[in-house]
Formats: sequence, C-alpha cells, structure tokens
Amino acid sequence: MRLSTRSSSLLFVIPICLLTATAQAQPRTDQLPTPPPMRFVAREDRAQLLANHDSKARVRLTLELALARLAITEALTTQKQFEQASASLGNYLGLIEDVMGYIGTLVRDRGSTRDLYRRVDISLRAQIPRLALMRRATPADYAIHIKVAEEFARDMRSEALDSFYGYSILRDPKPETKADATKDPSPDNKRP
Repeated sequence: MRLSTRSSSLLFVIPICLLTATAQAQPRTDQLPTPPPMRFVAREDRAQLLANHDSKARVRLTLELALARLAITEALTTQKQFEQASASLGNYLGLIEDVMGYIGTLVRDRGSTRDLYRRVDISLRAQIPRLALMRRATPADYAIHIKVAEEFARDMRSEALDSFYGYSILRDPKPETKADATKDPSPDNKRP
C-alpha cells in the first residue's frame, strides 16, 4: 500500500515539475503592443491646405499629399522601419479624414460636391490594394494598424459613394398630419 501512495504522489509531482521547467524555458515578453498611429495633418500640409480657397484645388492637393504619404509609408515598410512607417500612416489617415470632413461642410446636393466625392472615391479605390500589400509585408504588431487603416479607407470610400444617393433619390415617407387623419379615405367622398 505504501508503494502505491508513493508512486501516485510521484505521478502528481512529475507533471508539476515539467510545467515549471517549460514555463522557465519560454522567454517572458513584457512588451506592450504597438500603439496605433496618431491621425494628424502636419503643419506644413495644413498651411498649404488653408491657402487654397477653391474647393476643387483643395481636395486635389489633399489627395496628392495623402498619396505622397502613402508612398513614404510603403518605402519605410520595405526598409523595415515600422515605427516611422506608422507615423507616416497616421499622417495619411489624417489627410483622408480632413478631406472627407472638408467635403462634408459643402452643400451636398450640388453637382460640384458630388464630383469632389467622386474624385475621393477614385483615389481611395487605387489606394486600398496598396494598403493590403503593405499589411502582408509587415509584422503582426504593426499589421493590425494597417488593417484598421485599410478598413478606414474602405469606409471613407463608401461614404463618398453614398453621397450619390442623397435626398433626391430616396425619400422618407410623408408623415401623416392631423388634417390627413380626419379626412375620410372612402372613395364616396371624392368629386369627379
């Protein structure tokens, strides 16, 4: 009987020792996840944008600046400088956010505003695959932020496309007023 209790106690001790040994063999990483890129528009970019008073020129300039930031982000990603690429990605996101905010302040039902939305749509349609390629070449810590940027660009593109389906196509049903409720809907009350 004594033998069986010793052997059973050894069966409990051996797995505990193995777990302890494997836990010590694995390195512990206390590294925090990488912070998401901060969305901002650089001062020199903001000064250039504020100097343009024509909405078409401002949107064109903003999209050119965003495209330049995306090219810088791609170059830094291929050079494996992911911290700098993340900062450049934040500037890209800030420019896209800025252009959508600017167009949102314009009169929505005008044809020129729809043209600006269309320009943003065409630009973002070409940039989303570039973001996807960058994400595949980036380590997982930084790739999650590129994935968020990709989804953000996709959302901004869909918002630009939604501007074409505004108030003139889909109308809300007319609310019923008290005067409409008191009218008799029977066909007998209609005059010929």
